[in-house]
Amino acid sequence: MAQFVIGDIHAGNRALTQLLERVPIRPNDQLIFLGDYLDGWSEGPEVIDALIALSKQYNCRFIRGNHDALCLDYLKHGKAPQQWVMHGGQSSIEAYKRGTSEQIDRHVAFLERLENYIEIEDRLFVHAGFSHPKGPQEEFHAHLVYWDRSLWETARAAHELNNQDSWQYPERLKLYREIYIGHTPVQRIGASTPFRASNVWNVDTGAAFDGTLSAINTATKEFWQSDPLPSLYPDELGRQA
Repeated sequence: MAQFVIGDIHAGNRALTQLLERVPIRPNDQLIFLGDYLDGWSEGPEVIDALIALSKQYNCRFIRGNHDALCLDYLKHGKAPQQWVMHGGQSSIEAYKRGTSEQIDRHVAFLERLENYIEIEDRLFVHAGFSHPKGPQEEFHAHLVYWDRSLWETARAAHELNNQDSWQYPERLKLYREIYIGHTPVQRIGASTPFRASNVWNVDTGAAFDGTLSAINTATKEFWQSDPLPSLYPDELGRQA
């Protein structure tokens, strides 16, 4: 059984379709999605429908991203804070105007079932990170796991510290052999493919902006990518708007 991790989709259903055609998925493989399925391009509802359908074919697990939590709040309660609207939320507002009440109810149920994080043996899968030195289960505010950026910054800062016994090595990074995250595009450090810092793998390759959607095999570290999202949505700007 292979295990594949898929980064932030941000409503790019064409990229998701293309990526899934490129990843050599077999019936018994596991797919772990790191969150942020919505907000950015125009096909957020199509992404959720595709993920629901995919879960009926494969062993899929879905993690909650900050954009998913914000969009869920909008779908359930009509809350649309300006910061969300300006950073991708407007695309979801417009997309769900086309949806039926039955579709929206189905998507609300899907978004409510998302997992905050997943632990499998010595690996952690989480959208953003965690700040507590004893792990995400100890976070006082549960929502931090899909908003935190300090884990990624810590992993980058500790990358050259190969000795975990050093007093300088962060306690958080000792808890797991590997941690897989999204949330912060690797383009911010000049990368374009899934990137490892210390024992943290960042699989967000900028699908919301001008990058690609990526998947990585946790065992072999082989990865696959869609075409850049602007080439798949030439008449849209995504979150570059």
